[in-house]
Amino acid sequence: MKSTNQFQLLKQRRFGPFFGTQFLGAFNDNVFKNALIILITFQSAQWLGLNTETLVNLCAGIFILPFFLFSATAGQLADKFEKSRLIRYVKLLEIFIMCCAALGFYLNSIPFLILVLFLLGLQSTFFGPVKYSILPQHLRETELVGGNGMVEMGTFLAILIGTLFGGVLIALKPYGPVIVSVVTIVLAVLGWVTSRYIPKAPANESGLKVRLNPITQTWRNVNFAREKRTVFLSILGNSWFWFYGAVFLTQTPIYAKMFLGGSPQVVTLLLMTFSVGIGIGSLLCERLSGHKVEIGLVPFGAIGLSVFAIDLYFAHRGVHTSVSYTLMSFLATASNWHVLIDLALLGVFGGFYIVPLYAIIQIRSNPEHRSRIIAANNILNALFMVLAAIYAIVCLKLGLSIPQLFLLTGILNALVAIYIYSLMPEFLMRFIVWLWMSIFYRITTTGLEEHIPDRGAAVLVCNHISFVDALLIMASVRRPIRFVMDHHIFKIPLLRFIFRTAGAIPIAPAKADAELKETAFAEVARGLQQGDLICIFPEGAITRDGEMQHFRPGINRIIKETPVPVVPLALRGLWGSFFSRKYGKAMSRWPRKLFYHVGIVAGEPIAPEDVKLEQLYQTVLDLRGDEK
Repeated sequence: MKSTNQFQLLKQRRFGPFFGTQFLGAFNDNVFKNALIILITFQSAQWLGLNTETLVNLCAGIFILPFFLFSATAGQLADKFEKSRLIRYVKLLEIFIMCCAALGFYLNSIPFLILVLFLLGLQSTFFGPVKYSILPQHLRETELVGGNGMVEMGTFLAILIGTLFGGVLIALKPYGPVIVSVVTIVLAVLGWVTSRYIPKAPANESGLKVRLNPITQTWRNVNFAREKRTVFLSILGNSWFWFYGAVFLTQTPIYAKMFLGGSPQVVTLLLMTFSVGIGIGSLLCERLSGHKVEIGLVPFGAIGLSVFAIDLYFAHRGVHTSVSYTLMSFLATASNWHVLIDLALLGVFGGFYIVPLYAIIQIRSNPEHRSRIIAANNILNALFMVLAAIYAIVCLKLGLSIPQLFLLTGILNALVAIYIYSLMPEFLMRFIVWLWMSIFYRITTTGLEEHIPDRGAAVLVCNHISFVDALLIMASVRRPIRFVMDHHIFKIPLLRFIFRTAGAIPIAPAKADAELKETAFAEVARGLQQGDLICIFPEGAITRDGEMQHFRPGINRIIKETPVPVVPLALRGLWGSFFSRKYGKAMSRWPRKLFYHVGIVAGEPIAPEDVKLEQLYQTVLDLRGDEK
């Protein structure tokens, strides 16, 4: 049964147990990590005579180190073995690690607990590739955005709550370490219990020979990711987000103390605001994308990440840093709300940015290599987090204040986004289409999921009502589509960028440009042979009276040269819109209303040998009905 929203996935075995397992794991990691950091902060000098800042930074490095050493191996194992069983083994390892943590707390041994932290990083390293590669095996493509949104929301909330619990529990004297030990072991056991209910997810490449050399295998995994340009650029964009987030999360405590005059409770409030914002943004992705992977949200998220980082630089100027705020006095001061709103919106737009990127990596990766590609992503994430720490240290050493560091990071984010979108204009193209369609239209679809094939070649045949028919179809179908369109429409300034980026094929009548016509048919045949989805408007021109014109015989030539299924489509409700010709020349008058409710209906695919021009015309006409 199809889920109407992502929360319904929690009730289903194919997602609910996995969500519980990953939430409990992230929660447990952060209970232990923060408890250890608090212990080091207040007792390291007493126990070891070492600098506290050195030990805290050492802990951060120790936890990340396994991602560099073992991610390549973890990716291979996730591709080779059945994933639900692998998750159960990883959770059993977590129980063992937490028992070791209890021993470390009992012995009052910081070195031993740091070793436990390394093992916890090792466990997270092996869980990561399975965590994201199992979702495409259990969820439909239309559910991936919602599922990833739930996972990201759950992860950040688990980090937030776990961090709070770890700090509170370890401070409960004199039994804090004992309480933390019991809680972490219980959480690990609960995680193992929930993992036992995760359905099986067959191995992607059971015959894979596991190689342990981390350097060669890491490079091999990166090369798997580079096989598809969109996947590799999505990984780079993903890693950049972890760089960006690490800068803000690491500097927030010092920012709150030195520039906002905040207490530890204020620090917690700021971190909570950012984390909740990411959770909200992650959940909103499904609604904004219409239950499909909408990469147009990525530029939208990037814009917000830059705008609100830059605004945060100006926000702190209204805060009286000479005042020492408690939590309530901080909230009672109006100027502080500017800071909170900026942090919340940074989180929201971060969710818009990161969720579609994860979904793209999952969907467009070769299934046989998916776990290893995600392992490569994890390695790059860890590398970018290390670079973020170096970047922050260098900037602060050069005399930049933390607000100035936030400002510079926001500007860098804009430059990185421009660079990535120049390499892969599909992101920007989808953003323009998504934004345009969201502003002017409310689209209802029928039969698209059932009748348009997920893979392989097909020809979509649709009536032609307005200049934006192709954009409406493009925004509603999750697969990339190549449109065959009149060369005059193809040359419209803004539309030309969109259509050229989408691989549209301009065509002209033989009388106008016979060479262009033959080139178009040759390109259609080539695209269908490659498995592309081709859409044509066989009327040959936009209607001038709202009625469907007879279909031209070009579809017969296409099917004869490359026999593929034909899917009839019909657009409804566009006649009279700003981009139609109902009132004369299109786009010559102001729109009569802001939103147009339009429909797109797909009929059952027609086998190539059964395609007949008049019957195809009648099928599209019947699908359209009386609503022009």
